Amino acid sequence: MKIWNKLIFTALFALTLAGSAFAQQVQIPRESPRAEVAQTVGDTRIAIVYHRPSTKGREVWGKLVPFGAVWRTGANENTIFEISENVKINGQDLPAGKYGLHTIPNKDEWTIIFSKKNDEWGSFTYKPENDALRIKTKPETRPNSLETMMFEFEEVTPTTATAVIRWEKLKVPFTIQVVGVQDRVLGKLRQQIAGATDATKAQPYVGSRMTAANFIVDNKIKSAYADAAIWVDEALKVREAFNTLRGKARIAAEMGNYKDAVTYGEKAVTVGKAAQPAVNADLMANFEKEVAGWKTKQ
Repeated sequence: MKIWNKLIFTALFALTLAGSAFAQQVQIPRESPRAEVAQTVGDTRIAIVYHRPSTKGREVWGKLVPFGAVWRTGANENTIFEISENVKINGQDLPAGKYGLHTIPNKDEWTIIFSKKNDEWGSFTYKPENDALRIKTKPETRPNSLETMMFEFEEVTPTTATAVIRWEKLKVPFTIQVVGVQDRVLGKLRQQIAGATDATKAQPYVGSRMTAANFIVDNKIKSAYADAAIWVDEALKVREAFNTLRGKARIAAEMGNYKDAVTYGEKAVTVGKAAQPAVNADLMANFEKEVAGWKTKQ
């Protein structure tokens, strides 16, 4: 009898596990569905994962979402704010990492909280001692009402973006500034160059040097101009083409040597117009304007 009881128990336990595993595979619709919005700023990925509640005819601010209380800024699990590199939020430092994003809404001012705890259910167990950062921001009123809450990014530049919470007639913004982009990118480009030392392998050798030189010129990193000039010369010895000649001309112009800039610029135009496949027409036209401008400065 004991053996049969044991067998029955084992069979029931196995069925329970199988049922549990099956349930985990089924995506059950939720009233406040999960959403994720991500934005790359510079070399940094910024992602916000949250759940989207709807008004459903309810009064939101001060009622459904009380003023003066910590709010999960969404529904279900706490909202997650993740950054791949260090940033500044409204001018204050926030290290790279994953945070629970909570807010304290008020009529005229909101507090936005980035908590080191990012795996909580809502804000029910939120503790101020886990704060990584708190900032203040002003809500803005919009004429059109939004039924379902959302996050989005606005005013994206190579180093900044504005994250926005939208729901009902409110818009709540906070700014994100990526710090140290140029230093990080240039450091990685230097590593690529250090790993591409075989000039017989033209693509990595030339490509790594021209990518770095163009990045320096495009971003006007004057402290690295001398390095850019060396890398362009190394690339030119391997491949005399439109891109390497243009690179030589541009770095010469940035360093104030307009005579060389014009010489190499005109040669780049000649080589580029004879190239197969042809150089992009807009790129060529813009570069010819640059060369014309350098001529006036000789």
